[in-house]
Amino acid sequence: AMNRVQLLGRVGQDPIMRQVDGKNPVTIFSLATNEMWRTGGDSETTQGGEIWHPTLLFLCNLGDISQKTTWHRISVFRPGLRDVTYQYVKKGARIYVEGKIDYGEYTDKNNVRRQATTIIA
Repeated sequence: AMNRVQLLGRVGQDPIMRQVDGKNPVTIFSLATNEMWRTGGDSETTQGGEIWHPTLLFLCNLGDISQKTTWHRISVFRPGLRDVTYQYVKKGARIYVEGKIDYGEYTDKNNVRRQATTIIA
């Protein structure tokens, strides 16, 4: 079995470092990824959200350009990487993240059970 995620995007806010209940600290930040595709125009509608190279999207006028931004929560636990991430990664930086996807549950401050998807880098 394999659980591997690769993302290239822009950092949404400066990373924060948290430590809960005496556990190891973790650095957390959000990462935005964008998909762009063309629909309609003179040719058939692009099916399945085919992704085009951004430069090509603006050179050809073959239909409407659509974009979708997805936000990802990134958690860094490894001591060396965690500290470097906290110190040097800044809001707006374009970075590559590789890790695994984790689906978890937690109880919020109103005692409501919530689900969270996190990339463990």
